[in-house]
Amino acid sequence: MNIQGYELPEDLKYDKEHFWVRIEDGILTLGMDDFGQKLAGDIVYVQLPPEGKKLKKGKKIAKIESGKWLGKVISPVDGELVEINEDLELNPELINQDCYGEGWLYKIKPDNPDDLEGLLSGPEALTEWINAEVDKYKDV
Repeated sequence: MNIQGYELPEDLKYDKEHFWVRIEDGILTLGMDDFGQKLAGDIVYVQLPPEGKKLKKGKKIAKIESGKWLGKVISPVDGELVEINEDLELNPELINQDCYGEGWLYKIKPDNPDDLEGLLSGPEALTEWINAEVDKYKDV
């Protein structure tokens, strides 16, 4: 769905730090959403933690940098990092070019999929959230 020029696929879940989660066969794929990547500008670096790393919900997984921004990627669940998008090491701009496809960041095997219950989903919640974010950042 498109909200004020930002694409937000309805089949994903979102956290308020502008990262999305796709659930496939019990594995979570995580990436930066369209609003986040546009707000950050041209992504120039992505820190890739090692596969096998144990993750804690709410704790930092990694960092993403643009020319004007440095952000943290926070784990949405407790679990294990099972795959990283190695293409981002040489081409971090994939996040800007295809944030929901080739620009994905990590894959996580969650300890408890119920941890995702706090994420945003559904047209009403997404519209309310993005409208508030647009207002919040309109002067940035």
